This record gives sequence, C-alpha cells and structure tokens, in this order.
Amino acid sequence: MFAAAGYAQPVGDERIAIVPYDPAWPRHFEAERTLLEQVLAPWLEGGIHHVGSTAIPGIAAKPIIDIIAGVRDFEDARAAFDPLHQHSYHHAPHRPGIAHHFDKPTLRSSQQTHGLHLTEPGSDLWRERLAFRDALRGDPQLVAEYEALKLRLAEEHGTDIAAYTTGKRAFVAGVLATVGIQPGRR
Repeated sequence: MFAAAGYAQPVGDERIAIVPYDPAWPRHFEAERTLLEQVLAPWLEGGIHHVGSTAIPGIAAKPIIDIIAGVRDFEDARAAFDPLHQHSYHHAPHRPGIAHHFDKPTLRSSQQTHGLHLTEPGSDLWRERLAFRDALRGDPQLVAEYEALKLRLAEEHGTDIAAYTTGKRAFVAGVLATVGIQPGRR
C-alpha cells in the first residue's frame, strides 16, 4: 500500500505541507514524462503514468508529482539507475522486490518535487496506484472525503509523515476494495 517512502519527508520540525490544487501539476508531469520516456526507453513497458494526489483534478496535495513507470523486467531496470541519477533522480529504497523508487529534489534545495516508481505492469503497486487514482478521478465525493482526511491528518501529525501515511491506509484500502483490489505487497 502507500508507504511513507516516496513522499515529502519533513525536515526537522518542518510540517507536512498540503497545498491547494495547482492546475500546473499535469503540465509538470507531462514535461517529466517526456524526459523519462527518453531516459527509460530501453526498459519501458506499459507507459509512464501520473499517480498520487497531484494527478487528481481539484484535490489539495503535497506538491510532489508522483509517477509510476512500467518496466519489462524489474531486475534489468537496475541499469536505469545511473541514467536517472544523471537527471537528478536519487534512488530511495521503497517496497524492495516490487519497485525501484527515486526522489527528485529541486535544484536549489533538498525539497522533493517528483517521486518515481519503476515496477512491472501488473504488479500490486501498479494496479493499486492506477486504480486508486482512477476511482478518485471518477468520484467527486471520494475526492472531497480524501482531501478532508489528508488535511486532518496533516494537522494532527504535523511532522510525522509515517503517522500521516498510516492514517490514510484504511481509506485507500476501502476505495481499492470497491474496485475489487485487495492491497498487497507483491
């Protein structure tokens, strides 16, 4: 399920920042997809997709563009680490055995701007992320409920990203169950 790694980690006493929806987020994703299609071309299968809250029109979110890219072979995709590093992506282990995760900070600070998962199409992570995004895109009521939950959790947990993420798990699992997906770890 959605674990804490891959999301903006507050530094020191920095609070979890949930900001109003930014209509530029889809454009930021498209620009990054163009870059990643070139960098990841030897390994890609299944496309590059915008996931996470910045992929859901109108919802407040942590201002991080979350991306999932399908790769033909999980182990062979390790060869993409150096080319990704050349474009400021830093490997940040998360869900070993199912995804290679990378963070991309801004050029001027360590503030994360992008999160990238490389995984095989059909993996649990792949199915969960796309199904959750699509369910929210199709249901304004779910969007409102999820946004309210995220804002409440950010307020309650302040700098504790792990507690914030844990607080979202039941909601995410409930949404996935409605589309026939049981969150897994494969």
